[in-house]
Amino acid sequence: MFIVILFIFWGILSGVLCRKLSTGARISLTDVAARWQGRIVTWLVWLLLFLLGIEVGSNEMIVRSLPTLGVEALLLSSAATLGCCVLAWMLWRVSKNNTVQENAKYETSAEKEGNPAEKEGLQGSSLIRGLKVMKGSLIVVGFFVIGLLGGIEKMVPSWLLDGDVSFVALCGLLLFVGLGIGLNPEMKKEVRSLSPRMALLPVVTIIGSWLGALLIWTVLHRTLSDCMAINSGFAYYSLSSIFITEYRGAELGTIALLANIIREMLTLLGAPLMARWFGPLAPISAGGATTMDTTLPILSQTVGQRYIALSIYHGFVVDFTVPFLVSWWCMV
Repeated sequence: MFIVILFIFWGILSGVLCRKLSTGARISLTDVAARWQGRIVTWLVWLLLFLLGIEVGSNEMIVRSLPTLGVEALLLSSAATLGCCVLAWMLWRVSKNNTVQENAKYETSAEKEGNPAEKEGLQGSSLIRGLKVMKGSLIVVGFFVIGLLGGIEKMVPSWLLDGDVSFVALCGLLLFVGLGIGLNPEMKKEVRSLSPRMALLPVVTIIGSWLGALLIWTVLHRTLSDCMAINSGFAYYSLSSIFITEYRGAELGTIALLANIIREMLTLLGAPLMARWFGPLAPISAGGATTMDTTLPILSQTVGQRYIALSIYHGFVVDFTVPFLVSWWCMV
């Protein structure tokens, strides 16, 4: 775990250093690093999920259990989403901005903000819009499936099953994830603009996800730490599933992958209903670590532009906790 944390902070320090060295330079190291950072993270995620698929497909017992694993993943993700929505509603109710006037303003925000085409698209084709946003997630799933089929058919070289290969790729992924954090110059300003109560939303997300895990643990034949580790992925399916695979094996890693993908899908497709039933903080909390990237467009259309800074801050903080909390629960 110490090595993993070291690579994250090494990446953050590298990003900060790039920003400082770019000041006044003819060629901005920040622009170059940011351009390649996103690509390399994507490639490493594809590689690691491909390796996870190979490991799962090579294990006949896990392959036979996939339908059962899918049901467990659905239960865990649904409970985490519900727990986050309920606690986010409670935070919204006690927030100093939650007056009757603010509630009335919120209920019509989707109609007041944006152009008519966006409003029509939000009301009439949220499913299609959600599927477009999920394009990246579907590609990730595709790499997992390719690896799964390769493992089942024994069509991959044996050295790909070596744990050292996935560990090296994992360290590289965390290095570049940290680099992306260090390269972001706006995060400090966005955090300072938040009210103290709204800044508690990441805590609400973490506790809500854990309450969901606690609820489902009572009906699953899994340890509490397993359920907590899975729901501590907060929809960051790639990183969390890879960590859990390293610590607890491919079976639990597969459940984590499915559970966190389902959670992202629930947020993308159900954000309007969550906002209507539980208030504007609910879809942000349900989105977990994805609220600063994949679910951000849907959130901006659902709860309004005034929550964009909160969504980015929330996604950043929750994203940063994933490797630490998942690792901690896996080692309990």
